[in-house]
Amino acid sequence: MTTQDQQSAQEPAEEQALAAAGGLTYPLAPGYRVKVRQGPSTDSPVVRQLAEGARVQIRCQRHGQRVSGPYGTSDIWDNIAPGQYVSDAYVHTGSSGMVAPRCTS
Repeated sequence: MTTQDQQSAQEPAEEQALAAAGGLTYPLAPGYRVKVRQGPSTDSPVVRQLAEGARVQIRCQRHGQRVSGPYGTSDIWDNIAPGQYVSDAYVHTGSSGMVAPRCTS
């Protein structure tokens, strides 16, 4: 493994550490007001709506209902506050996988 490969392998772990520490935010897809739900499903009640151009801090992520959005189709949901989830299909994380720790509850 080259030094560059080692650095690339470390970057997701470093991103996860930054996200967990509360320093990293991600932009929502331009032109969208994203609904924040109580759980990782479109059947879950809406608790609020985020403004266009908002950025979110991802506390943790979990799998839930598959949703299609501007950044593809994903079953990953981003927890942005206690009891508040947004579909990762509307958040520009730069990854099709998880970028934050898995939610434990």
